[in-house]
Amino acid sequence: MTMTLSRQTVVPITELEQSAFCQTGGNLRTQTLEEEFRSGVRWQKIPTRYLKLSPEELDAGIREARTALGNSTIVLGHHYQRQDVIKYADFRGDSYLLSKQAASVKDARAIVFCGVHFMAETADILTSPAQSVILPNMAAGCSMADMAATDDVEDCWDDLISVLGTDNQVVPVTYMNSTAAIKALCGRNGGLVCTSSNAGQAFKWAYERGRRVLFLPDQHLGRNTAHKMGIPAEDMVVWNPFKRMGGLTPEEIRRSRVVLWQGHCSVHTRFSVKQVEEAREAHPDINIIVHPECVREVVDIADYVGSTEYISRTVNEAPAGTTWGIGTEINMVTRLASQNPDKKVFCLDPVVCPCATMYRIHPAYVLWVLEGLMADLVINPVEVPEPIRTEAKLALNRMLEIGG
Repeated sequence: MTMTLSRQTVVPITELEQSAFCQTGGNLRTQTLEEEFRSGVRWQKIPTRYLKLSPEELDAGIREARTALGNSTIVLGHHYQRQDVIKYADFRGDSYLLSKQAASVKDARAIVFCGVHFMAETADILTSPAQSVILPNMAAGCSMADMAATDDVEDCWDDLISVLGTDNQVVPVTYMNSTAAIKALCGRNGGLVCTSSNAGQAFKWAYERGRRVLFLPDQHLGRNTAHKMGIPAEDMVVWNPFKRMGGLTPEEIRRSRVVLWQGHCSVHTRFSVKQVEEAREAHPDINIIVHPECVREVVDIADYVGSTEYISRTVNEAPAGTTWGIGTEINMVTRLASQNPDKKVFCLDPVVCPCATMYRIHPAYVLWVLEGLMADLVINPVEVPEPIRTEAKLALNRMLEIGG
């Protein structure tokens, strides 16, 4: 009797925790860290004295620390950060913009990255060994990145090569939302990293060098990018890491032009066709703008599709009096609404669900690491070991070269 082996499906803890901060009201005010610990998600342990500090006390402490540290410390803030954190950022942006910023920072001895773990890894790879990259809360991971475990991806690559061979048959492309180890796999196998800003350029680059693309770890960004390039759905297959040979036959792999890893964003897959239809019914003149991590059905009926940087720029530059329904993370949408009082700006999802991992960068953690630097103590350094650092840098440099 022949028995097909399959791995047990393991849902990343970060995915299970995504709903912890969801609410039907729009109040995302920062509470004391002690109060926020009651959400039930994993938080990094922190000295007790930080737990009860009020938002006002934290604000005063962070401002004092920033003044004392001066230009020796740079704070980077991703668009999805809560307002009470991103207001301290010297530079704001999406993952691509912040990657470029990290690479250009030469003088600061410390870079405090208010984002998630894979972003801090990228910053460490692109900065000098003399600089420290700090993630305020080590529990700030990414459910999408967690869906592409290193061993699973290496097994996938070996399986693809066993079917296709090594003669430029497949080029690995990984989304920025992946671990340094996955970026390194792409680097040493002739691939590169991309973001939602330059995924199209990355696909074009890859097809100039090989017949098909292995795209990791977000199947929706990969599918939407390939579809935009005119690649039909029948030429795309999804690799399920919990099934033998990804759940695919050798013939299905050979016929494919895109192999999509079975991963997704917990925030962007919440947006639905029904939400778009309801927004259009309520506001006939609405502009729908969504992130390409949304499912294809939502992307297909949106008026505009692009990265967080694209969404920010488009809404900020739009004429007064226009209406915008946005499909992306709620902290960013709330900030855009505040910045554009002459427009109607709202999130397509009526249930407010911030990115549960980004949300763990609480001001108390920012104060903790800044006060550590004041005492010449580097708390929570993110350090990518060799040879992963060198191989991942190859893939990241290729991304920076294609621009976008």
